[in-house]
Amino acid sequence: MSAQIQPLKQATTPSVEAAIRVDLAACYRLVALYNWDDLVFTHISARIPGPEHHFLINPYGMMFEEITASSLVKIDMKGMPVGETSYPVNPAGFTIHSAVHEVREDAGCVMHLHTPDGTAVSSSKEKLLPLNQTAQLVTPDLAFHDYEGVALDHDERPRLQKDLGTKNIMLLHNHGTLTVGKTCAEAFLRMYYLERACTMQVRTRMLGGPERDYPVAQDVIEKNAALVAGDGFGALAQKLVWPALLRKLDRIDPSFRT
Repeated sequence: MSAQIQPLKQATTPSVEAAIRVDLAACYRLVALYNWDDLVFTHISARIPGPEHHFLINPYGMMFEEITASSLVKIDMKGMPVGETSYPVNPAGFTIHSAVHEVREDAGCVMHLHTPDGTAVSSSKEKLLPLNQTAQLVTPDLAFHDYEGVALDHDERPRLQKDLGTKNIMLLHNHGTLTVGKTCAEAFLRMYYLERACTMQVRTRMLGGPERDYPVAQDVIEKNAALVAGDGFGALAQKLVWPALLRKLDRIDPSFRT
C-alpha cells in the first residue's frame, strides 16, 4: 500500500489577501457607522490563509471611520509587523486576537468591542438571557471569560482559549463583547445579534425587574437557536447580509476599499 500523499499548503495569493483586507476595512467602517467604536480602542482581526498564521489588525491610532484596506497592519503570531508600517499595534488587541487565531483554525475573523450595552450586560450577574427572539439566536453559542485587567499579559491567553472553546460568541465580564466567524461577514452578523440582544435586555430592564419578563417556552427557544446552527448561518451572512452592507458602505463612502 502506497503512503498517502499530503496536500501542499498553498501560499496566499495577493488577490485573496486583498479581498480579506476590503472585508476587514468594511467591518471597521460598519462598527463606526453603528456607533460601536471606542475612539481608537477595541479591535477586529482577520486571518490571512496559510501556514504562517499571519493576521490583519487595525493600525493603532486611527479612528475606525478612516481605516482602509491598505492601512491595515499584517502581523505574525509574535505580534511583529509583516512588511512596512508606520503604525503600532494595540498590545491588548494582540493578546486577545492572537489567543483565538492560535487555536481556532476556523477563526477567519475576530471582533472585540466595548459598547455601552454590551459592556453593561457583560458586567451583570444575570448575563445575557433568552428574553427575546434575537437573544435566542445568541445564547446557545455564548461563552464567558472572567476579567483579568487590561489584556496585556500573554499568560491570560490559555484561559481565554479554554473559556471560548468551540463557541463563537463571548461576553468578557466587566469588559465587553467578542465574536468569531469563518469570515468577516459571519463575525459581524454574530456581533450584530449580540449587541442588539444586549441593548434589548438593557431596555427591558429599564421597564422594571425580572418579575416583568414574559416567559418563552424552552422548545421555542430551542427552535430559534436551531436557525443559526450549521452552515445556514454562514450562507445568510455571506450571501444576503454582507453584500447589502457593502452596498450601504459604498453609498456612504467607498474609500474603505482603497
